Order: sequence, then structure tokens, then C-alpha cells
Amino acid sequence: MKDNSISKIQHSTLLYWYDGYIKRAERNRLNNHKSGLIWFTGLSASGKSTVAHLVEKKLWQQGIRTYVLDGDNVRHGLNIDLGFGREDRKENLRRIVEVCKLMVDAGLVVLTAFISPYKEDRSYVKSKLKDDYIEIYVKCSVEECERRDPKGLYKKARDGIIKNYTGISAPYEDPGAPDLVLETEKLDIGTTVEVVLDFLKGKDFLIDEFYR
Repeated sequence: MKDNSISKIQHSTLLYWYDGYIKRAERNRLNNHKSGLIWFTGLSASGKSTVAHLVEKKLWQQGIRTYVLDGDNVRHGLNIDLGFGREDRKENLRRIVEVCKLMVDAGLVVLTAFISPYKEDRSYVKSKLKDDYIEIYVKCSVEECERRDPKGLYKKARDGIIKNYTGISAPYEDPGAPDLVLETEKLDIGTTVEVVLDFLKGKDFLIDEFYR
């Protein structure tokens, strides 16, 4: 019989954080830019992934070290064991946040594209990243997302094949006070990307005099 006794011992008695010799500030200086998390939230087919990847491309062309964490990609590996019920969604976000913290500490600008439908979960992300967190709401009506439906998921949800589907059989709680709102139903993709880039410049999130 497997001995699980060690799992009952508090982590604090077994685990110790090891502080490396190279700190985040030094990585930022080497990169000539700050690091942080840009969190895109919104319904499936609202345009989160498209915007995140195009913004990343523009930033990369400017010499910004970036990486996009996409909801589907993460569930292919790291979170392959999780479903879409409430508790699994919470665990999905918890794991993602820990990965984001490590990547930000490594000096990267991390862009994410996750539906993240619950205010509670987004507040949790913000509490862990604090001033390193920017929340962007990719706003698009369910009707328009369903009209686009590039993966055919809304139809499957309507047919009852997919359960707990956000916007159909599960809720999406609009962000109360996001840092930026992108109405992708009204803006073309090129304009949307420029809005994000202009916003980041205005927030002085990427480049600071200290690093120039």
C-alpha cells in the first residue's frame, strides 16, 4: 500500500524557497524592458488569442521578450487532466498563475488568452501579480461569438454535446473595472492591436527610463 504520510506534513517543514544569484531587476536591465502579465479575458471566439498573438508579434519586433500562454495550448499539456467544472477551472487558473509568476520573474512580458469567466478567479490572478498585472477585457456579444464559432463549439454546446460551456450553459461575469476594454465586434483587428499597443505605451508598462 502506498505511503502518503509525507503529504500530510506541512510544506513549510519540507520546502524552502531558493533565491538565485540573478534577480528579476537584473534580467529586466539585460532585456531593456520591464516584465509583467497582460491578461486577455473574454468569451470563446471573442478574439483573445488573435489579439494576444498579434500584439506579441508587434512587441517582439520592437525587441520585447514575450510569450503567449493560450488556453487551449495549456490544456494540451500542463492542465490536460482538468475539465471545465467550477473547481477544475479554479485549479486551471491556479496553475497558470504560478507559471506566469515564474515567467515574469524570468524577465518576460507574458500575454495570456483565457476565458477566465469568474471575477473571483481574475481577482486571484491580480492578487498574485499585483502591479505586474494588466487586465484587458475582449468584449464581444455571445451572438457574435456564436456567429463566428470557428471551432464549432457553440453549436455543440447548444446541442448539449458540451456541458458547462461559457456563455451558453455556464456564466461569464463581465470584468467590473478592467484596465482596457476591446470591443472586437466594432473594431477591426488592426485597430484593436494598435489600441493595445498605445495603451501599453501610455501605461509605461514595457519601457521605463530606468532601463533605457
